[in-house]
Amino acid sequence: MKIGSLELESNLFLSPLAGYTNLPFRLTVKALGGLGLVTTDLVNARSLLEGRAVAYKMIATDVREQPMAVQLFGGVPEEMRDAAVIAEEKGAQSVDINMGCPVKKVVKTGSGSSMMKDQDKTRDLVKGMIEAVKIPVTAKMRLGWDSENITAPDLARTLEDVGVSAIFIHGRTRAQGFSGGVDLEGIRKVKEAVKTIPVIGNGDVTTPEAARIMLERTGCDGVSIGRGAFYNPWIFMQTRHHLDTGELMPDPTFEQRVELMREHLARMIEFYGELKGCIQFRKVAVWYAKRFGPSKFFKDRAVRLASMEHFEEIMADYRQWRLRFCDESGELQEKYRPVDPYSSITHGVPENQDAIKVPKGPVSNW
Repeated sequence: MKIGSLELESNLFLSPLAGYTNLPFRLTVKALGGLGLVTTDLVNARSLLEGRAVAYKMIATDVREQPMAVQLFGGVPEEMRDAAVIAEEKGAQSVDINMGCPVKKVVKTGSGSSMMKDQDKTRDLVKGMIEAVKIPVTAKMRLGWDSENITAPDLARTLEDVGVSAIFIHGRTRAQGFSGGVDLEGIRKVKEAVKTIPVIGNGDVTTPEAARIMLERTGCDGVSIGRGAFYNPWIFMQTRHHLDTGELMPDPTFEQRVELMREHLARMIEFYGELKGCIQFRKVAVWYAKRFGPSKFFKDRAVRLASMEHFEEIMADYRQWRLRFCDESGELQEKYRPVDPYSSITHGVPENQDAIKVPKGPVSNW
């Protein structure tokens, strides 16, 4: 798989997930294998230009995760151009432009999904960024503002003409938010609209089978996974194996999940410091626990996690508590085994969309 001049390990991509796809998480999923390109959280271009520490923390990178893309949002062409230059100078191998975020605080700045409404302005902004850097520039968009304004095919073609290296397309409109199923036909139309650049599909890919179905039904060149990777960090390795062999890998064991969680926490502590790293990890630990089987004992304590030593104490106590649900071999009894909310696939998307939390209510209020 190639994105401009970048040679990638696979056609699988980590999508930005606001507040979660920080460097420790990116390193954790990258180390498991199968992942072609990671992308940072969406970063405010103006914050980079103002030298804000939090923005520079978001684009921090490590050779072990590379190639890495920085995703920028902003509506001022000069700011986006100069922020792209900063990202390149700080070690990014690609810059991605966020044209898909539906959240009001992003849209009202003229960025995110609102960029799909003014094609000429967006074309000029992107052209300025491409001319300012040597690394590939890509665009992440939705199908359009709403069902009456499906602009993605035309916009993708326009951006290809000015030199964008790839299009990432989420198969919903801005008005949909995360409601309803992903529109695979809509993604296919974007793929058909461009001539040579790769199109990467996104939305509701939470299992290896869903990735395969998206590739087959849309003809897209790759798949980008966000929430599905957070629920299951092994998804890239599993999907690569499934695409290569047609087979499904066995799920990781409880001990493998605990070890990965320990490694992830260690990276969080190294990156943020012990207390802040633990505080940040509290919300992560609850997601890991979704695959533990009975886990209330663990979750009640993990939300107060304060140190690596504390983590080991919690795990030791939890292992003892968990034994009551296990058989003589130490495996969970059948009736206590967790049900994977994404094990059943309908038309390539998960039946239980609410298994991974998304904003609620009208998208205009987000």
